[in-house]
Amino acid sequence: MLSLKNITKDYPGVKALDNVSISFKKGEVHALVGENGAGKSTFIKIISGAVRPTSGTIVYEGKEYSYLEPSKAIDLGIAVVYQELIQFEAMSVADNIFMGLKQDNGKIMVNDKERCEKTKELLKKFDCDIPPTTLVRDLSIANRQIVELAKAMVKKAKVVIMDEPTAAITVSEQEKLYKLVHKLKEEGVTIIYISHRLEELYEICDRVSVLRDGQYITTKDLRDTNKHDLIKLMVGRELSSAYPAKKPPKDEVVLEVNNLSGNGVENINFKLHKGEILGFAGLVGAGRTELMHLIYGAARKACGTIKLKEKYLNLHTPVDGLGAGIGLIPEDRKFQGCFIDKPIYWNVSISNISNVSSHGILDKKEEMRMAEEYKERLKIKTPSLHQQTSGLSGGNQQKVVIAKTLAANPDILIFDEPTRGIDIGARYEIYLLMNELAEQGKAILMVSSDMEELLGMSDRIIVLHEGKQAGVVNKDEFCQEKVLAYASGLEERQ
Repeated sequence: MLSLKNITKDYPGVKALDNVSISFKKGEVHALVGENGAGKSTFIKIISGAVRPTSGTIVYEGKEYSYLEPSKAIDLGIAVVYQELIQFEAMSVADNIFMGLKQDNGKIMVNDKERCEKTKELLKKFDCDIPPTTLVRDLSIANRQIVELAKAMVKKAKVVIMDEPTAAITVSEQEKLYKLVHKLKEEGVTIIYISHRLEELYEICDRVSVLRDGQYITTKDLRDTNKHDLIKLMVGRELSSAYPAKKPPKDEVVLEVNNLSGNGVENINFKLHKGEILGFAGLVGAGRTELMHLIYGAARKACGTIKLKEKYLNLHTPVDGLGAGIGLIPEDRKFQGCFIDKPIYWNVSISNISNVSSHGILDKKEEMRMAEEYKERLKIKTPSLHQQTSGLSGGNQQKVVIAKTLAANPDILIFDEPTRGIDIGARYEIYLLMNELAEQGKAILMVSSDMEELLGMSDRIIVLHEGKQAGVVNKDEFCQEKVLAYASGLEERQ
């Protein structure tokens, strides 16, 4: 169906892709894996026409192209469902699906009734009964993805690229997505599937191609390989364990939350100990991020108390939270975690500008020294600290967000989805860092939708259900079934 032959893409000082050749069969689900910075994003942008290769050939249904323009790729039947969905949030589902679509007579379809009827037919194929007039901003992430797939189908897509489609959805929503993928496959659609959650590849994919450092490594049938071998191919080395060993926390309580309510959560109670990683589990909408925003000062509490090292806090803004010694690494790194269009050094220093200033005058030399220190400490891969953060891979952007927070030297760190959209190698580095911080006496609150991550990294897990505290699971009773039972409201609250 589609072949990329000897594809090379050069950027100043960086070879993003180096003579890569991969072919995709009609009606297969083909996984594309590799660490952040391996070249996956550049590869799919070349297929979709967003990036023009330096050299190489694209062969689509037997016809050769030196490059594709985005409009040409769409006309050929190539569609991309990006991890960060690109949609008109203030417009309806039907408007989004038919945006820009021309009829055979060349006119834009503007018949609202006809659009709604066709939208219903499309969504029915996906076992989805969203009203066509629903605004996209009111949909869950999973349903937004269905809208993107429907958009691809109405344009008669023959190749659909799915970029981290399960990064922000629950286990039950994942099952729904897998059914959609199987349905598209049965209709002969070729799916290129990108995911850092390797276990799901064995659920739905037929073959897997591995990229490393911009180079093609191999293509294998998934039935002929296992997760351990795949990780070794991706990172080029052995990882002895997915989750590094950690020392147990101290008895000393550093943060105490009592009867905390507001911002969609109610009556939350817990104690956080020195050196502890306290996990927070729950389904989408359970209130995990909302709770973290209360603790950080990004939202106002209705009642209850937050006590940090025997001092009661009254936080009104994130500046208050950071000043009190609480740092947040938010789930949305691009829009909440960093200034994406600013240089790396600028991002690292911005949260602690007083340390690199004297009498209101910025010390550029000290600013660069601090940025260099965190670049080395967190192993941020970049040709220059002057590079815009937007030009980094997802894993390295996340490291910049962490560096920005660590530069303020907080005692309490909130990691909200710390490894979303990050490859296995970069994940391990972040896990090592979290353990290192805990051993230094920092205390960590970790929100994660990845069950393996929660069980592998946490000392305890607090489970939320519909804004309330459903249960606490201690280390010696960790199991996925228990956490999910609390998260689904099947167990009584503790």
